[in-house]
Amino acid sequence: MRNTKYIAIMALALAGCSGSKKDSTARADSTNMTRDSGAKMHVVPNALEISKDDADFAVKAAAGGLVEVELGKLAQERGSSQGVKDFGAMMVKDHSAANVELAQLAKDRKITLPQQLGEDGLKLKAELSGKTGKDFDKAYADAMVKDHKEDIEEFERGTKIVKDTAMLGFVKKTLPILKMHLDAAQKMKSNEVYEK
Repeated sequence: MRNTKYIAIMALALAGCSGSKKDSTARADSTNMTRDSGAKMHVVPNALEISKDDADFAVKAAAGGLVEVELGKLAQERGSSQGVKDFGAMMVKDHSAANVELAQLAKDRKITLPQQLGEDGLKLKAELSGKTGKDFDKAYADAMVKDHKEDIEEFERGTKIVKDTAMLGFVKKTLPILKMHLDAAQKMKSNEVYEK
């Protein structure tokens, strides 16, 4: 047992010193996997036990939440229509609140979450940052519809795989909000596509 802990600590130390360009999400996944390769993660005596599925879900949800907040800020700055700016503000408010709640759940369960945008999020942010006016509005609306469809799919999957009671409560509480966001994104997309 002691050797296993030593190996895990050394692996984390080496990973932190390496010059790899893993994104934040990959580092979080790697850290969570290094803790214990078994079905349950036993990190410290007072920590709650958590399954790999729960940890993986938390990492994906956190990564998605970070993207929504960053792109929401961008929409508030670059959006040409009030609808896009308002939608961006809603993303920042709602996803920031969800991110805080998820971060506390993860902290209590010793799950490492990404702290910054991953590769895909950075790529999308850069792509949107290069657009202005109606081009930005349309691209942002398209991205929000696509992202929220993916988020809903992931959260619906979460209702089936997440075992931790508090995390499952978070999933069930957040899912209707994501569906509301998708409806709003689809309306925004219709308005942005057809407004001239």
